[in-house]
Amino acid sequence: MRNNFFVHKCIEETIDGLQDGLSRFSGTSRTAVIYSIRPGGNLRIYDPQDLLRGHEPILKNLFLNSDDWHKAATISTDKKKFSDLVGEENLQLAGLISYGGRSSSVFYQMWFTEHHPDMCSIGPTERWLEQAVWRLSHDVANEEELYTGISGNFLREYATHAVRDYLVDEMNVSLGWDTSIRIYPVLDAILAISKTPEEGAWPKGQLIFVERREFPKIKFITEFPELEQPSLENSKHIRKLLLAVEYSDRKLVCDGKIIIGITKSEIPGFCITADYHGRHGFLMINGNPVCSFSDGSFKSTTHKTKLVQVEEFLLESEMDRSSATELFKIVSNIAHGAGTQKHGCTIVIDLNKKPVFISGQTFAEPFDLQNSEFLDLAKSFSKVDGALHIGADLKLHGFACLLDGQFIPGEDRSRGARFNSALRFTAEHDNIIVVVVSSDEPVSVIMEGVELSTKCDWKPVFSNIKPLLLEKWVTEEDIRVPVK
Repeated sequence: MRNNFFVHKCIEETIDGLQDGLSRFSGTSRTAVIYSIRPGGNLRIYDPQDLLRGHEPILKNLFLNSDDWHKAATISTDKKKFSDLVGEENLQLAGLISYGGRSSSVFYQMWFTEHHPDMCSIGPTERWLEQAVWRLSHDVANEEELYTGISGNFLREYATHAVRDYLVDEMNVSLGWDTSIRIYPVLDAILAISKTPEEGAWPKGQLIFVERREFPKIKFITEFPELEQPSLENSKHIRKLLLAVEYSDRKLVCDGKIIIGITKSEIPGFCITADYHGRHGFLMINGNPVCSFSDGSFKSTTHKTKLVQVEEFLLESEMDRSSATELFKIVSNIAHGAGTQKHGCTIVIDLNKKPVFISGQTFAEPFDLQNSEFLDLAKSFSKVDGALHIGADLKLHGFACLLDGQFIPGEDRSRGARFNSALRFTAEHDNIIVVVVSSDEPVSVIMEGVELSTKCDWKPVFSNIKPLLLEKWVTEEDIRVPVK
């Protein structure tokens, strides 16, 4: 009984830190684990925020109707060898990322978290879950007398390490173990440069990292003399050099320690790229995004405007599907442009048969936004204070429109005039959805006086929640009943 209490303590503290860390990296994230400490033991589940609800049938098939999970590997019970992990790959459940493993101290464990739709890659998150596997194995092996209680705090701050672990794995597959590129200094330099303005402007352009043995394959525009090659540690110098490659297909080339020169050619083989876009940027492997970076830290987000709620609203409306799809493309194009250029905008999507009257600048005839020239004009109009008014006919009916309405509960003075005026306006008009793109806030989608959200419901973790037998969990409606 005492040992069960200790195991639960380890799991609770691990999952708490894991959840906090992943939420900073990817936005609000729930976590859960399915585990069996000993061979032949019952599988238990700890899912304090119902992440796995809705997946009962497939979990039942995987773990209760089949014994494959138990037979997959034979691990001897020897707590001194807890670090000898046998990995268990992602279960590929819809909307989830998972990773697990087996060790001599924990026979089986599978960790789960959200698969957010705007993630550059799930690779760093999988490495994060892998570390949770290792931490729990370590803590259980040490037992209560040697328990340090640091696993949760360790996982809370694991973002850079998760990115590094994923890069190293990919690099070892491509280049082998004898590479000279050290990843931690590279990541430190990327973040340092991202925080270094030049004459008030944030960095733009690409800095690539290539193994030295690949240099003969690269066609350089210019190379710096050996004694004048800038050190990667000199972030101010490299920030100035980025001016030579911004707004172009040129790239600074680095071997992980020094800047070698500038190239326009395609990079053969393995290549790490830091692609700076001003206040944010992207870290890529061979052109494939791994994560983004901003404000001195790595994030999973693609930094693309998220309009899932708009798409659902249009597809569920009375519009025919092709028109709804086209209208979504128009709105997305305008919103993405405003977000990229950091000027912000407000878009009123009006699905009424007769568009509502909105005070603003109108036209003799509304113009068709399916025409690319008119769409570009609408994007320019979006820079003007006030809202764009777009109808179900795919036409722009006005710009610089003023959204008014009576005060409603739920207004947030910290969100500014765009946000609050949209709340008021939609509260008084049917069949309207408003997209607010702010220069310093995430995109807001507002309907009927309420901001819509795709984030998961965040439920508090009750201190009396204990791991449940998986067999009981798949049939128990009330998961708040702990296992005795």
